[in-house]
Amino acid sequence: MALFDLPLDELRAYRSVADEPEDFDAFWSKTLQQARAHDLDARFEPVDTGLTTVRVFDVTFAGFGGHPVKGWLTLPAGADDPLPLVVEFIGYGGGRGLPHEHLLWASTGRAHFVMDTRGQGSAWGGGGGTADPVGGAPAYPGFMTRGIDAPENYYYRRVYTDAVRAVEAARSHPLTDPARTVAVGSSQGGGITIAVGGLVPDLAGIAPDVPFLCDFPRAATLTDRHPYREIGLYLKTHRSRTEDALRTVSYFDGVHFAARGRAPALFSAALEDQTCPPSTVFAAFNAWAHDDKAIEVYDFNDHEGGGPFQQAVKLRWMGSYI
Repeated sequence: MALFDLPLDELRAYRSVADEPEDFDAFWSKTLQQARAHDLDARFEPVDTGLTTVRVFDVTFAGFGGHPVKGWLTLPAGADDPLPLVVEFIGYGGGRGLPHEHLLWASTGRAHFVMDTRGQGSAWGGGGGTADPVGGAPAYPGFMTRGIDAPENYYYRRVYTDAVRAVEAARSHPLTDPARTVAVGSSQGGGITIAVGGLVPDLAGIAPDVPFLCDFPRAATLTDRHPYREIGLYLKTHRSRTEDALRTVSYFDGVHFAARGRAPALFSAALEDQTCPPSTVFAAFNAWAHDDKAIEVYDFNDHEGGGPFQQAVKLRWMGSYI
């Protein structure tokens, strides 16, 4: 796919016109307050993985609605003092997978927590094990339109809440240092990372790669690739619901969370990315409120973005913060 979005100089200046709900902060304050009414109940069960350089814990904690959410906590073997912490969120359709799929960050001497994404984990990787017990109104197959009838019902309300609680759960372990916590993720995981960056005030940094869930109004009309296309296919049938659907997703738009970002940030974008168009990534990056921010741009890449090259960039970047 050749370049299809704005030229790079225009991307660097691009600002989303997505409307922010007047009660955005109140909505999220109430949502998190309701979640925290449930005991976090974070449990860490040691797992014998056959790996000798790391220790792995099978984690369960209470997410949205008190629902059990799974994760893996991986620590360097022999660690006995609190470690810098990397909390990771997973791309669309994936789950926490298997412990040996997540060795990079523990190999740097840091603690690593990866959150399972409720209801997902059946499309790629080693799978997932967290159910989403909440039903919803009619939806197009996938996750983008589940509960799109109202913000209170939307699927990503539950996921973003789980993600905030995942940070709290990971920080509750005695061998993690809450003051040195960075959130990372790619694609859907990048979008969740941006939301966490807007909802958790004291992170040391965030690093979203080719993030999804940003600038919904532009994304849903610019690309015909899934998952954004799920919204258009839903509205193709529900012809009178466009205004309601756009209102719902406005509470979950990374652009609005970015405006509340209070940590250093490293983004990445790919100029041939049809899944998460570069203008939607730059919309969130340009809105990110903290002055210490940078974005890596991969000119001829699609949604794979920088791949291992971006991992190397993050390794260098993270050394300045945790």
